[in-house]
Amino acid sequence: MKQRRLTAAGRGCRLLACMALGAMLVGWSLAGQRLLAAQEAAGPAEFAAPESPIPSREALRLQVRPLTAAEVADRAKVWRDRLKAKVAEISTIRLQQGDRAESAAVGAELARLQEERETLIDRLRLVLDDWERKGGDPKEFRLYAAAVSGMEVDLGNARTVIAFAKDWLLSAQGGLRWLTNLVSFLVILFAAFLLSRVLSRLTGQALTRIKGASSLLRTFMVNFVRQGTLLLGLVVSLSALGINTSPVLALIGGAAFVIGLALQGTLSNFAQGLLILAYRPFDVGDVIDAGGVSGIVDSMNMLSTTIRTFDNKLMIVPNGKIGGDAITNATASDTRRIDMTFGIGYGDNVEAAQAILERVVMAHPLVLKDPAPLIRMNELADSAVNFIVRPWSKTGDYWTIYWEVMAAVKKEFAAAGISIPYPQQDVHVYQAK
Repeated sequence: MKQRRLTAAGRGCRLLACMALGAMLVGWSLAGQRLLAAQEAAGPAEFAAPESPIPSREALRLQVRPLTAAEVADRAKVWRDRLKAKVAEISTIRLQQGDRAESAAVGAELARLQEERETLIDRLRLVLDDWERKGGDPKEFRLYAAAVSGMEVDLGNARTVIAFAKDWLLSAQGGLRWLTNLVSFLVILFAAFLLSRVLSRLTGQALTRIKGASSLLRTFMVNFVRQGTLLLGLVVSLSALGINTSPVLALIGGAAFVIGLALQGTLSNFAQGLLILAYRPFDVGDVIDAGGVSGIVDSMNMLSTTIRTFDNKLMIVPNGKIGGDAITNATASDTRRIDMTFGIGYGDNVEAAQAILERVVMAHPLVLKDPAPLIRMNELADSAVNFIVRPWSKTGDYWTIYWEVMAAVKKEFAAAGISIPYPQQDVHVYQAK
């Protein structure tokens, strides 16, 4: 009974804790809704007024993310007005100074104001990027930001230059920011290099375990993963450096379209290379006859296939030519049939020749018993009686059996007195009366 009471008490405590947690969540939700309502009622001027502190990049990004394109446009106008006021303040100080030499204090003040101006330009561009992603046209704002950007300093005053350089190097928007961006750029590039090696190695190992995956496919996928990871790392590192990659990507897309029109034949070879990888009509080491070339496949890339001929010449054949023609793969199957023809004279013993051919073929150790060899008298030709001999062999034993059976038949025919006739013609002469 006591244990049941303790259990009931524990359940009651858990219930009270859940109710308290639910009340806290509801309170937080209501507070967040009131804060958003206050922000919408106040408008963009309250959160980006000229006298308000400049938020961090992450805070500003979170502020503009839920806004519509029209609302982001209003925020962009506010940030442009703040930037305009800061530029006017810098211009006022320079006008009041006139032609007098800059003091170190004035130079430091100008450096501080210019740093604030660059910070405002950075925040304005962040808002403009979000506006552009949501379908806006911030071209006019970008032109204004580009026109008023850039540090200005009197190079004729050494103290001013030194003070300006020191302040710029130690400022959060100057030297420290660029140093951080440069370190991030190098770190991301190095991480992308390491990641490309790891991913390509894992891809190769995974494809090795897949049954039926060709070595050509493994090579292509390993190179594709490595180069794709490096390219992605380069784009991310450029973004970390502060470079807007959207125009770069657009430029790459336009250049790819123009290059594609100029290199239609190359793209055809590339497409055929993808089809060869997909359907796998041959692999590295196979003996093929394709594109008018016979030999052993040495290597392949996305544009061409390298075939080593039987006299050890390297032939580079475009994939478009290979894919557009018939492909004969002599090593695609484990077994092959050997087709041979032997002719004997019309005056020779046919039964003896048949027995010799059967004995020679069946005695060869590399000839397969299943399927059984086929030996038949096949043709009464002009000069000979022809026998067909068709044994089966392993693909790698094809030429060994061919040459050895040919030599053994010649030797056995000679020993048995069976001739292998030359082509001949009978000439009949009729005497005219």
